[in-house]
Amino acid sequence: MIRRIGLAAAILAAPAAASAQAAAPPAMQGMAMPAPTAPTTSSAMAPADAQPPPPPTDHYADHTYGAATMASSRAAFQQENGGQTFSQIMVNLAEVQLGDGTPTYRWNGEGWFGGDISRFVVKSEGSDQTGSSLWNGEVQALYSRAIGPYFDLQAGARERFGPTPARTDFAVGFEGLAPYWFEVEGTLFLSTRGDLMGRIEGYYDQYLTQRLVLQPRVELNFAAQNVAEDRIGAGLSEAALGLRLRYEIRREFAPYVGVSWDRDVGQTANYARALGGYAAGPAMVLGVRTWF
Repeated sequence: MIRRIGLAAAILAAPAAASAQAAAPPAMQGMAMPAPTAPTTSSAMAPADAQPPPPPTDHYADHTYGAATMASSRAAFQQENGGQTFSQIMVNLAEVQLGDGTPTYRWNGEGWFGGDISRFVVKSEGSDQTGSSLWNGEVQALYSRAIGPYFDLQAGARERFGPTPARTDFAVGFEGLAPYWFEVEGTLFLSTRGDLMGRIEGYYDQYLTQRLVLQPRVELNFAAQNVAEDRIGAGLSEAALGLRLRYEIRREFAPYVGVSWDRDVGQTANYARALGGYAAGPAMVLGVRTWF
């Protein structure tokens, strides 16, 4: 039975093969025809070198609603999708430091107004000892310009105030988000008398839970020369290290506790001791971080 089926298939296939041979060119008649193969396709294409086409300028809707009306509509669309102005006030530190001596109040914060590229920024920080005059403080007014997705270049002026005479400095620096989510900031200050100083600071927010955040923080201040009138020594003049644990009752309001270690270095420490201040000391801190 199997042989009969095979024989019948061969008989039926013979005319098709004969017609294929007859249709072939004379030079190929009598030769074995290759078996048909499935077509092959590939998605691997060479990269194109051509530039992308320019954005269209002939908007079809202009013919229906008018070019002026549609231009105003497109401008409003761009404004609502990336061209808005925003504002924020962030108080990073608002705390009392409890150490061996007199309790000290400390603040650090900034506010800004503007868009994604250009902003006006105001920064302030300082400390005050209970029952005494302001120990030191400053306010910066800066123009901030984005130089990349994560960093801004900033320039402006700083006004220092406290027990020493008020000073005005030109300020230029950067602020942004470094790899691994480190918030960093660095600034150079040049006073009207030619004194050059610098500061670098950074912190990192380690989320232990969705609301419990551990934040290590460091701030270092430098000076290129001794400035006796301002009680600042050359080299590394001040260092502040801290570790704070905050609980975000709301994202905008988070009380914290922690420890802080501040130290005046070199000639700066000598100036502080001469005035009855402290050169170094650990302290427990209680404060709140808030923004709106």
